[in-house]
Formats: sequence, structure tokens, C-alpha cells
Amino acid sequence: MHHFDYKGGRLHCEDVPLHEIADAAGTPVYVYSTATLRRHARVIAGAFEGMDCLIAYSVKANSNLAVLRTLASEGCGADVVSGGELRRALAAGIPAARIVFSGVGKTRDEMALALSHGIHQFNVESAAELAALSDVAVQMGKTAPVALRVNPDVAAGGHPNISTGKAGDKFGVPWGDAPGLYDRIKTLPGVEAVGVDVHIGSQIGDLGPMRAAFEKTIGLVKTLRGAGHDLTRIDLGGGLGIPYQDGDDPAPPSDYAQMIREVTEGLGLQVVLEPGRVIAGNAGVMIATALYHKPAPDRTFLIIDAGMNDLMRPALYQAHHDILALDQPTPETPMVSYDVVGPICESTDKFAATRMLPEIAPGARVAFMSAGAYGAVLASQYNTRPLVAEVLVDGDKFAMVRQRPSFEQIIELEKMPDWLD
Repeated sequence: MHHFDYKGGRLHCEDVPLHEIADAAGTPVYVYSTATLRRHARVIAGAFEGMDCLIAYSVKANSNLAVLRTLASEGCGADVVSGGELRRALAAGIPAARIVFSGVGKTRDEMALALSHGIHQFNVESAAELAALSDVAVQMGKTAPVALRVNPDVAAGGHPNISTGKAGDKFGVPWGDAPGLYDRIKTLPGVEAVGVDVHIGSQIGDLGPMRAAFEKTIGLVKTLRGAGHDLTRIDLGGGLGIPYQDGDDPAPPSDYAQMIREVTEGLGLQVVLEPGRVIAGNAGVMIATALYHKPAPDRTFLIIDAGMNDLMRPALYQAHHDILALDQPTPETPMVSYDVVGPICESTDKFAATRMLPEIAPGARVAFMSAGAYGAVLASQYNTRPLVAEVLVDGDKFAMVRQRPSFEQIIELEKMPDWLD
């Protein structure tokens, strides 16, 4: 569910016309709905009511401080994958004790930062990382709570680039190595095993692969407990899918929660979850302006002012986003097949191919739906295009929550060497 609807012939976010935001902020611009963020956070929390469950929102999905503050006010913790994301979560008011640090490439400085704040746990992904964390913790006189991320060799995810649980993926400890590494933790100073972590991919609609991975991981927990490891937590990652278009029918959070209840029943484990897309995805849109029609022998290009630097998912994952006109089409509006493309000098700068849309005139504005996750966070300044602006709506009011930088701000970090002066 989301809060983007036509009212009086104009597309709104909650009670604000998107044209009003585009007039104020320019385009391209991301717009997020507070009501949708809150509703999704509450639906997930409600599905797990009565369980010992830490809902650690995946900051990489959408790391805007205003979004994080909104979710912090709903009781969400945070799953972070860098020191920068950790700092963002803390700045947004998320307590360190509700922060989980994931990722395969944590630096010693990032480990020290997390240890100094006393985070909930480190999800460790390799023997080398474990040794480094031990060294850093000993130097600081700290003990790091650790869950090893295990790779269960279970495939899942909407695209090969977002599947993370197969044996050939870079994520997690090989399954057969896990018992030995837990034994190793017992001998290492500065680290303490508190749980097991597993995450097999993103945009997963079928709970079957998740259940298979979770049951396999629960079996490992039981084996490790039998070997004398006092494990009290299981981190099941995120990955639950959302509907990007008609026909998408991912499992609802209620079914997901029921499956987890069944898998973990009677074990006395705290369940850590890392939802990102399922909270933020349908809470945001990107608004763009049509620039030109460009006829070609076999197609018509609709060139817009947003590029792959603003919304990378179609180029990176061949992802689908519904495209809606901000002015509601009438039944008489002709349908046209467009290749929707941006201004970037790359052939991959294409949002849709042969997409049937109500006719869109140059100067008209469109909204890319379901763009709240992995949208602005993946944006860049390629072709020296300013980072896309972001706006948060709450009811009938809105605020710019990330400014579009000026050209002077873009280049101010670049300096000429002395010999070129």
C-alpha cells in the first residue's frame, strides 16, 4: 500500500499535489510519504507482536536522515553496512544498542567506531574479519558481540545481482567452515558469539527459499548449542519483496512472520530482522519532466530530464518501475509505445523499452513509482549532473530533506595542483 493517488485529476502524495513539489524543488526529485513509511513499519512490527524481535531497518535501502528519524520514531533499529551509515543512524536518533553492523569489508576504523558506541552486534563475514575485530576490541578493552553470517547455498532474489546466499556469492562464511569458526571465537579475546546471521537475497516473493535457508540455519544453531555455544539470537536478514507492477504478488509480512514463528518456535531466540525495501520501496516516487520526443524507424524515444545517475535500478537490475503522468489521463488520451530514456551519454540510460503509456507531451511531468528504496541512495553526479533532491511529505505539508547541490558545491572539493596554476 502507498499514499500516492489521483485527486481532482492530479497525482498527490498524501494531501500534497506532486506538481506543487516539482514547482518548488525542480525535477528530478524524490518524494517520500511519511504515512506510507509509518504504515509499513507498523505492519511489520504488528506481524511480529509478542516475539522478542529487533526490527533493524536496512539503511542502505534509503538512508535519508529524515526517513531514518521517521522510522526511529516508530521504534525501528538499524542495519548498517558502513561507518557512514552508522553515523547516519546515530544522528537520526537510533540507539546504538539497536544497531547491527553487516557487510563484508568493515575497516578497523569502522569497527572501532561501532565498538565505541556499543552496538547490538557485528555480523561477521570471514575469518580474517573476525581476527581483525578481535584485535581492535582488545586494543580498546571492549568485547564485540558477534554473529557469523553463514552462506546456506540457497538461491533467491529477483535478479542475479541481488541474490546473496549461493555458494559462489561473496557474502557469508562457507557453510562447512562455520562450526570451526565458532570454536575459534571461543579462543579469541575481545569477541563473543551471540548468534547466527543469514541473508539470502533481495526482492524475494516466494517464502520457500527463505524457509529452506532459515530451517537449515536453525539446524546449525542447535548443533552449535549442543557443542557448548551459548547462542541467543538469530539474524534472518531482510529481502521480502514488494509489488513493482501488476502481477507481482509477494508474500505479505503476516505470512513471513508466521513462517518465522514456526521455524524458531521453542528455541528462546531473539529474532533480528533487516527489512529495507518492504518499508521504503513503495513509500517514494521520483518525479521527472519530459523534454523531447525523438522518432526512430522502429520506436519513439521519450527523453526525460532524469537519468540513470538519478535512478540506477533499471540500468543495474533491468528493474521495472510503473510510470504515471502527474496529470491524470482521460479515457480519450491515446496510448503510445515509448522507449523512456534519460540524458546520460550511455546506452544503458534507459528506464523502459516499448512501454505503452498515455501520450506524454514535452513539458509534462511523470512519476516513477516504487522508487523509495535503492533510488536516491544509488544516485551519482555522473556527467556532472547534481545529486537529485529529496522531499518528505507529511499530510498537507512537505519539506526539502536533501538539497540539490549547485555547480559550485559540486566542484568545491576539487583542487588544481600547483603546477597547473
